[in-house]
Amino acid sequence: MPGTHDASTPAIELVHASRRFVTPDGKSMTAIRDFDMSVQDGEFVAVVGPTGCGKSTTLNLITGLDRPSGGEVRLFGRPVAGIDARIGFVFQTDALFPWRSVIDNVVAGPLFRGRPKAEAYAAARRWLARVNLAGHEAKYPHQLSGGMRKRVSLAQTFINEPRILLMDEPFSALDVQTRVLMHDALLALWSEVRASVVFVTHDLEEAITLADRVYVLTAGPATVKSVYRIDLARPRIAAEIRYQRDFIEISHTIWNDLRDEVMKGAARSDAPA
Repeated sequence: MPGTHDASTPAIELVHASRRFVTPDGKSMTAIRDFDMSVQDGEFVAVVGPTGCGKSTTLNLITGLDRPSGGEVRLFGRPVAGIDARIGFVFQTDALFPWRSVIDNVVAGPLFRGRPKAEAYAAARRWLARVNLAGHEAKYPHQLSGGMRKRVSLAQTFINEPRILLMDEPFSALDVQTRVLMHDALLALWSEVRASVVFVTHDLEEAITLADRVYVLTAGPATVKSVYRIDLARPRIAAEIRYQRDFIEISHTIWNDLRDEVMKGAARSDAPA
């Protein structure tokens, strides 16, 4: 679906979207219901909610891996119809081929899309330099730290110049210090390409640090409970911003809203089957 589009048209829209599944025992389960979300071109949106509330299901609907049971999902004003090449996806676990070197992992996408080999390798070296991995091109994933592997994943995604970037708890396995460094790396890359981002996380401080807006979801079946605009100046430095008074105030406000849903989700998990 290449081509130009009206700048006022959201990059991503979910309109009264619902998704139902049939469980192995034959029961119907609703993951999300009457779900409304819009993400403007170049906007960074974070999604928070209780465990198991359907956050990842939302991403699957945007990618086209899942189809809504009701409502509609649109990209740049058009209904989603299959996998869209303009979407990049960063997973919780690294999607790296262990038998390939760092640079060969990064060029895999461009080569698959038909980019000339020399051009793809030149671009891979540029992106690896941008994520501070110049000199590590010949190493293999097992030779890298968790943070370095995540940087490879970012280069692997951004080299394809995605218009939409979906991130499913990409930094949750990292230690706190490394995660902060990854926040700054991601913000630097995003400021260059200005893709539209949907970032799913359980970490409220992470959401506030990164996003223009934060969506709070209800306990499953998920719908949008509230949306908060994060009026913190950019550029942001992850290690410093969370100590600002306005950051702390925003965090308290959103947590008071989110806490009720987390408690509901916990109560359901503890209830006897």
